Amino acid sequence: MTDHNSILEVNLKNLQYNYKKLSGLANRSICAATIKSDAYGLGVLDVFDALYKVSCRHFFVATTQEALEIRKKRSTANIYVLNGLESNNISIFNKHKIIPILNDIKEYNFVLKNIAKFKKLKFGLHVDTGINRLGINFKDFLELKFKKNFHILISHLASSDESKNYYNTVQNTKFRKAIDQQLNVKIKSLSNSFALILGKDYHYDLVRPGISLYGGHQNTKMKKIIKPVASLKGKILQIKEIGKNEYIGYNQTYKTTKKLKVAVVGIGYGDGISRLLSNVGEVHAKKYKYKILGRVSMDTITIDITRNSNHLKVGHYIEIFNHTFGIDSLAKQCNTIPHEILTSITKRVKRVYK
Repeated sequence: MTDHNSILEVNLKNLQYNYKKLSGLANRSICAATIKSDAYGLGVLDVFDALYKVSCRHFFVATTQEALEIRKKRSTANIYVLNGLESNNISIFNKHKIIPILNDIKEYNFVLKNIAKFKKLKFGLHVDTGINRLGINFKDFLELKFKKNFHILISHLASSDESKNYYNTVQNTKFRKAIDQQLNVKIKSLSNSFALILGKDYHYDLVRPGISLYGGHQNTKMKKIIKPVASLKGKILQIKEIGKNEYIGYNQTYKTTKKLKVAVVGIGYGDGISRLLSNVGEVHAKKYKYKILGRVSMDTITIDITRNSNHLKVGHYIEIFNHTFGIDSLAKQCNTIPHEILTSITKRVKRVYK
């Protein structure tokens, strides 16, 4: 059995716990799961199975290809494609019982023109209430003449992680106006992860959390509700001593001022570790923290273990993030969001499920 240099441990019990807690926050709504981008990097089939076991039956992905990869191995549950048809043949969605979320009027009219041929096809509409990404323009939506029942109407909040941001109310008001257009639609959905803690006015028929399922809280009230799910580890490849006035890593960005003991760890930007952690990032082993010295390279980082090295040996693992120093803390060091931390972890990293 190969001993991998880098390991991503995924706690499926905590994932299921998070789903149940989030479901409880919107107990009058269906709780779906957003599992796009390989379930935020954690492994889509394992995440799908774990959530299905706790009664999740609605799953959102970004692309048709993501939906097909799941459907070919998992025959049940509703799978929604947020990017719409993506110029694919409608027959693909009909055959595999995949639900496209249509994002413009041309797509909508095209589906109406061809839907008589595809009796199994369900579809949804996305009304853009102000994020100005995908979605039917709000004013255009209000002028539509709805000739066919559709399965789901969605929109997406731009600032749900900022509970006091007025724009949440602006978008919610527009979404209510869209619903008032004499729609014959089964499901209405506005809430992503952090809209769950904005209150029941945002929940509607279905909520679709993403990052909060995987332990991301962005220092909101969500932090007290969910549990961490993932830990990332790198193996110590070498321990060595470096003298005073020596350089560590590429381009001489770190110069020693005294004799140091360092460990070279087998994880780098080729595994998804941001180069922004060069010379500033910290990693963990047991109760101790260790600073990254020099630049993060493709396959390794070098850490200062001078003060607390007795318990470290070649072959031991150092944690890049864990259940104490989580993905939100690491994201803050990298000036990014936890979504990017998880989705940046590459396929070279071994996924281990607990």
